[in-house]
Amino acid sequence: MEHLTVKILRLAALLKADKRRLATAESCTGGGIAEALTALAGSSNWFECGFVTYSNESKQSMLGVTSSSLVEQGAVSEAVVKEMASGAVMRSRAQLAVAVSGVAGPAGGTPEKPVGTVWVAWADEQRSWASCYHFQGDREAVRRQTIEAAIDGLLAWFEVKA
Repeated sequence: MEHLTVKILRLAALLKADKRRLATAESCTGGGIAEALTALAGSSNWFECGFVTYSNESKQSMLGVTSSSLVEQGAVSEAVVKEMASGAVMRSRAQLAVAVSGVAGPAGGTPEKPVGTVWVAWADEQRSWASCYHFQGDREAVRRQTIEAAIDGLLAWFEVKA
């Protein structure tokens, strides 16, 4: 498995070559994706901003997530993360965004959404798409796996776009 730093270096090169800026919209990772990305020197050339929206209210006010999605689907859902990702693009100068919402644990899980359930979405200026993951491990492990899945999806966007 490719080390996360190597993946971020590859992502940075692709963003710079394509003249695109990236935004993050994070709930369960609490800014961990933005931290991992900005640990790379020179990230200001391609990283625009990060929204940490832990509460439903902040998802609505900062990213434009609809109350109907939150009520009908819950914060940990495809609808909400897609709205978060699209909102991050629309409310920043970024052309590409990743959003995450999940149950990192150790508590908070339900039979329908057990601990380790994480939705990740990606959006560009035309579309959004999402995947649901079921990660194993403690809170730190779930957050780490979420960060890696988010970066993997961004790299995949460049492969599909090409």
